[in-house]
Amino acid sequence: MMVEANETNIDAAVRDADLRVLVMCLFQITGDRKWLAEPYLPQRDVRLIAPEDAGFSDEIAEQIWDAAIAEHDTTPVISDPGDELMVEMMSACLGEPVAAEYAPMMREEMGFVSRDIEWPKGAAQPSVLVVGAGASGIIMGARLNRMGLNYDIVERGASVGGVWRDNRYPGAGVDTPNHAYSFSFTRPHRWSRFFSPQADLEAYLQQAADDCDVTRHVQFETSLTGAQWDEDTQEWRVELETPSGSESRSYQILISAIGQLNVPKPPPVPGTDSFEGPCFHSSHWPDGLDLTGKRVAVIGTGASSMQIVPAIADQVAELTVYQRTAQWARPIPRYHEPIPEGSQRLFEHLPFYASWFRFVMLWRYGDGLLPLLRKDPDWEHPHSINRANERHRQQMADHLLTELDGRADLVEKCMPSYPPYGKRILLDNGWFATIRKPNVELVVDSADHVDATGVVADGQHREHDIVVLANGFEVFQGASRLGLRGRNGVDLAELWANDDPKAYLGITVADFPNFFIMQGPTTGLGHGGSAIFQAECHARHISACVAAMSAADGRTIEVREQPMVNYTDAFDAEHEHLIWSTDGLRNWYRNDAGRVVVIMPWRLVDYWSMTHDPDLNHYSITS
Repeated sequence: MMVEANETNIDAAVRDADLRVLVMCLFQITGDRKWLAEPYLPQRDVRLIAPEDAGFSDEIAEQIWDAAIAEHDTTPVISDPGDELMVEMMSACLGEPVAAEYAPMMREEMGFVSRDIEWPKGAAQPSVLVVGAGASGIIMGARLNRMGLNYDIVERGASVGGVWRDNRYPGAGVDTPNHAYSFSFTRPHRWSRFFSPQADLEAYLQQAADDCDVTRHVQFETSLTGAQWDEDTQEWRVELETPSGSESRSYQILISAIGQLNVPKPPPVPGTDSFEGPCFHSSHWPDGLDLTGKRVAVIGTGASSMQIVPAIADQVAELTVYQRTAQWARPIPRYHEPIPEGSQRLFEHLPFYASWFRFVMLWRYGDGLLPLLRKDPDWEHPHSINRANERHRQQMADHLLTELDGRADLVEKCMPSYPPYGKRILLDNGWFATIRKPNVELVVDSADHVDATGVVADGQHREHDIVVLANGFEVFQGASRLGLRGRNGVDLAELWANDDPKAYLGITVADFPNFFIMQGPTTGLGHGGSAIFQAECHARHISACVAAMSAADGRTIEVREQPMVNYTDAFDAEHEHLIWSTDGLRNWYRNDAGRVVVIMPWRLVDYWSMTHDPDLNHYSITS
């Protein structure tokens, strides 16, 4: 059923539909190839949330709506298009050619085929410990459930949710469309907006953990304080700090799902301990903090700051923003727009509608940008890296100039000098409009220090009642913070010293058997995509490795040294051609030596292919 058997409701629902999506649904429902030909081919539109009319005339739109009403209770003819037909459908939906290599990946992402790993019949089941119950831990737990394995999850917090539980500052929300930033294996969720706020995301993760029967496996307020590989038992001996005290356990498989964005950077300026009022990192925003009439300082102008500042400006008496580096920001039309009720009913009841809408979001926020981030060795413009990058720079600069028209002082402060996408591109969530307000001051001389009553910058002391540190997270250490020692006592923290972590596919490390990482080094995203997509790739690879080990009657599986070296060399070589390694550019993707270690240089489809089915020649399995 599409919606309730009420013609008025059906009519209202289809008139809210994205027609490029509705046409694909009609083809799968009916099998009639007329829906893949003119006059029913949507126009190409590269906007992230494109107009629902897809370029169709009113007459053609009426034909599509009428057909959807007529076919609303028809049993679909095509459940899985297969690769060849999938390519044709994707290309028709987008109005542009889509390479055949995307078909298998998208069929999984859209739920047409399963991403699950079947547990080998009769194979012994290892004991598994997952550390962390954020999105990655939930994904891993759900996959282990579907494989029929027993496992435990330890979570330092009092509930699931990870970064979406911890980051509760005003304006917190996702900058990836919800229908791409969501699990492929759960039923469609009723998102209130295309880009949801923190509370909605936290609730989604909690509901998903319950629905996937993950929550009951979680031991809350429990931290892993150390783990040692025991060569005799071929298990990880883990040390836990629980509400009732210290505890030791043994597990055959150890999985880190703690992510990258959970440990705040130290204060960026000295003296924060001396401040007499509230002074805190953005991820530690106090519950119930009253900003009314306060003089507030925000140190930093990254992603968190760009959400906080517009959200609080009208509540405070004075707002001072301390900027080290100007940031490129792009507008996202419809960012705050609610999803119409008719569309909600289609997501919930029309076969394939949620799947095809998800595809469009994944594609629009996918690999299209990456080719434009390659450095042109013959390009001479100092503020861009190639012709396309220069075009994007001009577009974003024009947006900035329009938003700050008449404020030459702010234009000078806000216009970046580095190529766009060299740092994370931020969303203009009312940022430029906010810094124009009379109670907002943008200080571009970096804060020098904090004292008891305020902040000193550019030789001037400004008094504040509250200081917010929006200076980001420690992203390089990751799993090395867990106190892990592998074979022969190898210390992961020492191995990854100097903020230089290395791991095969970002998932496994030589000398650390039966240990796997989700959201590890080299797996972050800088060109698009979704962290949830990455985590599902990791969970698939980990599951396949563990299944292969057990199928071979093995006790351990460990990546060989040379494949790890080869992966790292290929990773570094590819980054040499990309924007993030531009000389003189500082970003949180690079360590102090200038090596990019956080984000991957590959397309999403490349990484999906690299991780989907483990090359067992790269691993050693022992009994």
